Amino acid sequence: MLSIQLHQLQFFAYHGLHEEEKVNGNQFEMDVDIELKIEERINTIDQTLDYVTVYETIYNRMQIPTDLLETLAQDLATLIYQKDNRIHSICICIKKTAAPIPNFKGVVGVQIKKEY
Repeated sequence: MLSIQLHQLQFFAYHGLHEEEKVNGNQFEMDVDIELKIEERINTIDQTLDYVTVYETIYNRMQIPTDLLETLAQDLATLIYQKDNRIHSICICIKKTAAPIPNFKGVVGVQIKKEY
């Protein structure tokens, strides 16, 4: 099993239920872990999952405003899985670093893990 990791990805986007989030946007941080069913020695990029392609997929989906982080995480898992059928599991953690909650200090987020 091989794990591809993209951690502490930073995005500014317009995800959220509240009107102010849709207008003002918010800062997001994301961790993505992808496990691949690969046993052989890897010598070329074709033998693994190109993390540049994965990042581009994530970046493009982050540009589409979505009400719920849960929906966003599910969509991302589906889009990433479509890139390579050797994927065994995907874990995505999305954090909203400035949630519009009065007097709230901290981070809110969701995490999804899908196994195939």
